[in-house]
Amino acid sequence: MKALEAPCYKISSFECTDLPLIERVAATGKPVIISTGMASEEEIAKAVDSARGVGCTDLILLKCTSSYPAPIDQVHLAALPTLQQRFECQVGMSDHTLGLAVPVAAVALGAVLIEKHVTLDRSHGTVDSAFSLEPHEVADLVRETYRAWKAMGQTELGCNAGERDSLAYRRSVYVAKDLKAGDVFTKENLRAVRPGFGLAPELLSTLLGRRASQDLALGTPMKLEFVKD
Repeated sequence: MKALEAPCYKISSFECTDLPLIERVAATGKPVIISTGMASEEEIAKAVDSARGVGCTDLILLKCTSSYPAPIDQVHLAALPTLQQRFECQVGMSDHTLGLAVPVAAVALGAVLIEKHVTLDRSHGTVDSAFSLEPHEVADLVRETYRAWKAMGQTELGCNAGERDSLAYRRSVYVAKDLKAGDVFTKENLRAVRPGFGLAPELLSTLLGRRASQDLALGTPMKLEFVKD
């Protein structure tokens, strides 16, 4: 691997407990990826400590189920955030399930790297053909995981830029009958309808019983200035 100038090193799940190998690889100073199939939390901790102990600063742990193919109910994607928080590193998914659902879901849970077996033709019947992707499926994988990543967005709640035009489709308070200055606002002359250019419907109950400060035509969106002090 060194002679081939590999940009990073991947430790398979079967070598996760081979600490001398991990130390040798990590000592190169290149990024290290470690699959954690079958490994206990203690075994993962030892692998991480071994890598970091010789200076590894760029580490990714892969959640993995070492069954081939892996049953979907044994993947336990919910452990991805736990892996990330417990070992304070980036995480990914080494996936042996059929299809693309698991990689896409993994990205939504924080995976920054996806590993899948690939074959040119599943009909060749190689040892991992059953759960490998053909080239066109690899393209699907890249596209759908990228879409999942893009969809992650921000953690803040609220109206985003793409939704602002849709605010017009909310309900708001409108004048439902022609009113004269001094007329009392009632359920008959105020209604919460679309579009959303008037006062919020939550204010309707506080408007009832108040008086109009000016003449108001049917269809006027309500504003606070239309309420007499």
